[in-house]
Amino acid sequence: DQPTSPSASMSSPEAATSSVSSRRRHRSSRGSNVDPVTSSPGRDLPAFEDESDLLGNDLPVEEEDGEELFGDNMENDYRHIPELDVYDRDNLDDSEYSMMSEGDRAAAEAQMRVRDRDEGRITGRMRRGLLYDESDDEDDRPARKRRMAERAVDGDAVDDEEMIESIENLEDMKGHSVREWVSMLGPRTEIYNRFKNFLRTYVNDKGNNLYKDKVRHMCEENKSSFEVDYNIIASEEQVLAYFLPEAPTEMLEIMDSAAKDVTLSMFPQYERITKEIHVRITDLPLIEELRSLRQLHLNQLIRTSGVVTSTTGILPQLSVVKYDCNKCSYVLGPFVQSQNSEVKPGSCPECQSKGPFSINMEQTIYQNYQRITLQESPGKVAAGRLPRSKDVILLGDLCDSCKPGDDIEVTGVYTNNYDGSLNTSQGFPVFATIIMANHIAKKDNANAIKALTDEDIKAIVSLSKDERIAERIVASVAPSIYGHQDIKRALALSLFGGETKNPGLKHKVRGDINVLACGDPGTAKSQFLKYVEKIAPRAVFTTGQGASAVGLTAYVQRSPVTREWTLEAGALVLADKGVCLIDEFDKMNDADRTSIHEAMEQQSISISKAGIVTSLQARCAVIAAANPIGGRYDPSMTFAENVDLSEPILSRFDILCVVRDTVDPIQDEHLARFVVGSHIRHHPGATAADAATANPVDGCMVGGSELSGVEKIPQELLKKYIIYGREKVRPKLHQMDQDKVAKMYSELRRESMAT
Repeated sequence: DQPTSPSASMSSPEAATSSVSSRRRHRSSRGSNVDPVTSSPGRDLPAFEDESDLLGNDLPVEEEDGEELFGDNMENDYRHIPELDVYDRDNLDDSEYSMMSEGDRAAAEAQMRVRDRDEGRITGRMRRGLLYDESDDEDDRPARKRRMAERAVDGDAVDDEEMIESIENLEDMKGHSVREWVSMLGPRTEIYNRFKNFLRTYVNDKGNNLYKDKVRHMCEENKSSFEVDYNIIASEEQVLAYFLPEAPTEMLEIMDSAAKDVTLSMFPQYERITKEIHVRITDLPLIEELRSLRQLHLNQLIRTSGVVTSTTGILPQLSVVKYDCNKCSYVLGPFVQSQNSEVKPGSCPECQSKGPFSINMEQTIYQNYQRITLQESPGKVAAGRLPRSKDVILLGDLCDSCKPGDDIEVTGVYTNNYDGSLNTSQGFPVFATIIMANHIAKKDNANAIKALTDEDIKAIVSLSKDERIAERIVASVAPSIYGHQDIKRALALSLFGGETKNPGLKHKVRGDINVLACGDPGTAKSQFLKYVEKIAPRAVFTTGQGASAVGLTAYVQRSPVTREWTLEAGALVLADKGVCLIDEFDKMNDADRTSIHEAMEQQSISISKAGIVTSLQARCAVIAAANPIGGRYDPSMTFAENVDLSEPILSRFDILCVVRDTVDPIQDEHLARFVVGSHIRHHPGATAADAATANPVDGCMVGGSELSGVEKIPQELLKKYIIYGREKVRPKLHQMDQDKVAKMYSELRRESMAT
């Protein structure tokens, strides 16, 4: 019955139809004797007696000829029909939408697909299960996972919304970067769930739910942020701890959202107090120096430290903005402002005008904004280098958390922003870098003690039990300078300091010891100051000739960015809880010296300039060096007559040291041997034999007969000993010592009146 040629097949359609019918009957008769379950091709689907049982009447047919698009009447399709070119304004969406992130767009598209699927179910257009079902119902999840596994075997791509249930191995980023992976809807949801569960379930060693207690404490104080320890995150959720430094902006956004949900679950009405809850990351393991920040740190979470040198006022920053069209008064927005650029509308959807637009002050949402300048700590700057500084942006409740002179640690996102003035000065496009702060912590001596190891503390305690510890400390102060035991003892007392008395709300009495050394030229006064700068935990060195009143205290200047007055800290403020060293103290102007009276006695600096009225802390010891009036000290005159300093400034120094260059053949010989031996020992090419010949037998090189044979303390250990002593030791006077001090004071007063 089959045709023998193509022409025969084309000429006899009846024959072709009968051939198809015969083949159907042949397959039907052949399949009647076969098992309908086990005989299916590939054994995936049961065998049917007829293809019509599976496909119904939708058998493949030959495609018919379609409409001719380029016919003779093609021009009629483009004729103008006014009644059909009118848009229905009820169905026209003319709203303005702000820029969406990649994650927000994926979430919106997933929501629209769920909506379209639900509408299809209601109208009955699609049977359930024929297409992939993205339902979140509990009953559908097993079937959904099974369908996803089948699609994965077939090699089909899985969308973001399908990942919500499938992500179990979150660290498998499937070739994406961390920032891209975290921006996807599935990983975002998994990170959100994990961090939310971490906040709810983490229990510390004492059995307390740590972060629920922190949330409760935050709400009791009406705050909008609480701290989360990075080390705890690393121990409980290693993947989150890995993602956080690499994609901090996206991760902190997810963490803030989870923290807000946890807070509202505990206190549903807390949203009336604050609209946002922020997570502050603490104890990031690595601390970067300001001068070591490079391009590889961009858009990463970093931790750095420094001294605050200037602060601006707290300014309102646009957060969510709405605009008014000045022509038709239509309200456009809201527009969510980014940190680096301003989002503005292009045209008005109501009147189609290009502007002008003005900000709607009533409906716009603001947030607090403050810019501070962070500078490297004076003690961490290498010799011969200028200290580096970096601008830090404080938002929300971080504003006004520090003031000029504070030594702080900043944890934040190191990012860049466009600076037009910088491009103009450089001549080619470059970006300025800033730190978007996430956490601010003030440093003090307690933090310095945390840096001490157990071996250091053990060595310090063992050293304190030495009976001659006082002599060893004095002998270890400036060991390269011969003699001057009294000055070394005074410097040691100033380094350790006294005890500050602050009985409640009464008058505060300073505990720092101020020292003034005055004497002949060439007696190592400046070398003493340089030594103290190296050994003190925190020190600022300046000279009287190069220091002014505002350079020592504080001053105001206009910010080039905001054009507002900002407060800049001086040397005394930067040396807060440390030592301020002033060389050539007698070369200062009288007006400049008068400005430090308050800082030396009350240990504060009051500012009232350019509308800024404030008081800064200057809790530091002042160690100064000055030269006599005539070039050499005259012992026939009093100390006040030998120096060009006023009585008020002299009364603020607790110890006055006189350094004289007297002619003594024996001491001069010892001094010469000491200097020569010191040069030999510290020569770059010195050998052990040279060092042995340079060591004296009679012990004159240790600085005098009084301290002969006293073992010196290594300089690093002495520095740690000073830090530990200033923080941990609280000395008290016994009754016997109190009587001695009172008697000595009365005798000194009597002698001063007689002279």
